Amino acid sequence: MTTNQLLRAESISKHYDGIAALQGANFSVAKGEVHALVGENGAGKSTLARIIAGATRADGGRIFFEENEVSIASPLDAQRLGIAIIFQELDLFPHLTIAENIVIGNLKLERHAFVSRKELDRWCQPFLDQVGVADNPRTALANLPIARMQLVAIARALSLDARLILMDEPTSSLSDDSVERLFSTVNRLKQGGVSVVFVSHKLKEIFRICDTITVLRDGSTIGTRTTQSTDANEIVTMMAGRPLKDRPSVQREVSNDVLLSVSQLTTDRIQNISFSLRRGEVLGVAGLVGAGRSELGAALFGFRQLIRGEIQISGRPVRISSPRAAIGAGVGMLPEDRKLQGLMMQMSVLENSTMAVLRRYQSWGIIRRKKELAAMETVHQRTALKASSPDVPVSTLSGGNQQKVLLAKWLLMEPGVLFLDDPTRGIDVAAKADVYEIIHAAASRGMGIIFVSSELPELLQCCDRIMVLHEGRNAGILEGAQATQESIMVLATATARATGPRPYLHDGPE
Repeated sequence: MTTNQLLRAESISKHYDGIAALQGANFSVAKGEVHALVGENGAGKSTLARIIAGATRADGGRIFFEENEVSIASPLDAQRLGIAIIFQELDLFPHLTIAENIVIGNLKLERHAFVSRKELDRWCQPFLDQVGVADNPRTALANLPIARMQLVAIARALSLDARLILMDEPTSSLSDDSVERLFSTVNRLKQGGVSVVFVSHKLKEIFRICDTITVLRDGSTIGTRTTQSTDANEIVTMMAGRPLKDRPSVQREVSNDVLLSVSQLTTDRIQNISFSLRRGEVLGVAGLVGAGRSELGAALFGFRQLIRGEIQISGRPVRISSPRAAIGAGVGMLPEDRKLQGLMMQMSVLENSTMAVLRRYQSWGIIRRKKELAAMETVHQRTALKASSPDVPVSTLSGGNQQKVLLAKWLLMEPGVLFLDDPTRGIDVAAKADVYEIIHAAASRGMGIIFVSSELPELLQCCDRIMVLHEGRNAGILEGAQATQESIMVLATATARATGPRPYLHDGPE
């Protein structure tokens, strides 16, 4: 115990339906410290963070804040102490404006009988400037991509004048430039004496920004290390309980058969995008926030109405006007926001896994549960899903395991074309490697995969070619051997002509 300690949690326990999410976990944070909380999916990281923030009640244990034992029974209690949290699944209101989301329930804002929109804008603007949100404060949150929604959530936490900010996977939807802005903000907070708990699976970021690392496994605290006294191998071994074997790079044959051909695809968000996808190919999609990556998936899956353009599958023109039409054409999509677009949160793991192919398990209108369970078990083994039962609501799973359920749904359907929008978001390092192998195996069976990611290293590792988007347009497609982080960023930032010869582009605009 030190006088510099801000928060200490002792012997915290929490159970869900008899399953232990936390078992006597211990955790402490010093003043002005950036402290990482890491572990595999289901280790209890998010549960512990939610208990500290008052969003979840612990079954047992004690919490001390500045050496005084406190009861944090609600988020309001936490806010009064100076504790704020940024959830992985954002707790914002899409139908409200940016400014309204920042001020709602905010004890730091002086209350008046009448609401002045101009005063709200003025009060919120400094916090939006800190995180780099240039949108008008009166913009409806629903009009922003999820990456900027996440920045708004960070701005709200800053507006609370918190002394301890818990960030649950804060960079999971951010591009490199937004991550840099976030890290600058975290450094400023640290210099001002604010403590930050950084819940993340991205070890590279953790070793760059954090002072200390605490590892959880199966709900228990395994140990705490300073970043200067440890390395990634030790942390991964602590997380998994075993050293992870290096997975050798794998090669696969990509057919010359064009599975998907897209010509001049245009919606209200993207313009004149053309490309082709071969059978058995993994085509990466890179770009900065707002470049149109998710919007491309929305167009291909029928979420966005086409203004013009043509889509062909196996040489035949198809009209995709809705998700139903997309599925009928053999196109699947794992969306960026699993909570709003991908999963039925109150339905079971089994129901979410099989809903897209339920007809396969019906006879005379009756679902054959044994057959359904057998099919689900196969894909859940491939995704290393952790769930106490196939009948538990998917809302009770960790974020990473929810992502695996969503991935399992499309693996069961086995579409010809699968659009993956940040499929490793919120997944730990061991599970990421499993997902990469799943992608490789699906492509080896002849599936065409479009793989969107904010993490350039995983695109370079997994993809045969990488298409780079800039401001809703195709800036070019790089062959795998030519793609580097530098060449991708040149196209993503439209600086190719300013910095030298333009990289060779395949299927890109001239």
